[in-house]
Amino acid sequence: MKQESPFRQFLRTSGMGRWGLAVTLLLILLAVFAPWIAPANPSAQSLADRLLSPNAHHWMGTDELGRDVLSRALYGARVSLLVGISVVLGAGIVGLTIGSLSGYFGGAFDRFINIVLINSFLSFPGILLAIAFAAFLGPGLDKVILALVITGWAGYARLARAQVMKVREMEFILAARSLGASHARILLRHLLPNTLQPVLIQATIGMAGAILAESTLSFLGLGVVAPTPSWGAMLNDARNHLFDAPHLVVFPALGIMAAVLAFNLLGDALRDWLDPRTRAFLTTMDLPR
Repeated sequence: MKQESPFRQFLRTSGMGRWGLAVTLLLILLAVFAPWIAPANPSAQSLADRLLSPNAHHWMGTDELGRDVLSRALYGARVSLLVGISVVLGAGIVGLTIGSLSGYFGGAFDRFINIVLINSFLSFPGILLAIAFAAFLGPGLDKVILALVITGWAGYARLARAQVMKVREMEFILAARSLGASHARILLRHLLPNTLQPVLIQATIGMAGAILAESTLSFLGLGVVAPTPSWGAMLNDARNHLFDAPHLVVFPALGIMAAVLAFNLLGDALRDWLDPRTRAFLTTMDLPR
């Protein structure tokens, strides 16, 4: 009997994982193919068609400048996913590197990294730090990514430090040291693979936080520069038309909600699946009776 692959088993036993993965893939496809799917130029204005309700020609209506909301929502997905992926990669690499080095070498270096740097960043609410850095750096997509990387690396560093400190005294690490393995080889070949699982879960949930943070910064005018579409900027533009054109608020808000919910569901499902006890329980519950 052919053994089922772990991915298929994950999809079969995790309902939340299936929904989270399906919505995530849908958002990625919409973002990638937005130039071919979007019915209009997201920046094209038509004052004669301003504030139209959803209809056959404009499925999500138009905004106060007559721009097609559906096209702007699709291109807004590109911005949100680009920021999310860039922030997770940037903060993850920086945090994983600093946390791993701190946990491995210990001593005064570890105390400085943990007590001074990590605790300093984690002691402030992340969104307030992001607003401060974004206001200092100025608006722009690259500035938003940089601000969120600066404020987001500490969580990955603390997680990586804890994992490395737990693994560094195990027998296989001591055996590698006794065989003359260098610090770089031990870190890259032995410690890093044993820290990736929790970091992967943190990164998946961090995608949701990065998308929400980018939307918040764009809503406050500290995000992407107009006329680049962004879900947060669309919500900011819709503030004055909350009652006479509610579709301007509903559709970008649904996009943010779908993205954040999908990545949170996927992250929770991965956390449950990668935990051996929970995985065994899910597999047992799925067995035929």
